[in-house]
Amino acid sequence: MITALVYTGAALAEIAGCFAFWSWLRLGRSAWWALPGTLSLVLFAVLLTRVESDAAGRAYAAYGGVYIAASILWLWLAESQRPDRWDMTGAAICLVGTGIILFAPRA
Repeated sequence: MITALVYTGAALAEIAGCFAFWSWLRLGRSAWWALPGTLSLVLFAVLLTRVESDAAGRAYAAYGGVYIAASILWLWLAESQRPDRWDMTGAAICLVGTGIILFAPRA
């Protein structure tokens, strides 16, 4: 449960941070958007270190599926772009991969 919360918080922080830079560089917003964007990306990095995992690479790999699903949700809620069936199917496949990485029995 803690891992899911950390991954969710990390995804929100990463997407918000990247979107701040997107807003500055692609949407013509003020360069001041980079400041909260940078802080958000630092928070993302700190949160990701809080995942219980024996290896950083495994934690990052599992996080990838959460990030993809959260990005599709961001697309819908923050950008008012309704995901299509391919967006949803891709996100679901990624979350299955996340589950396999996190919950597979290991020796």
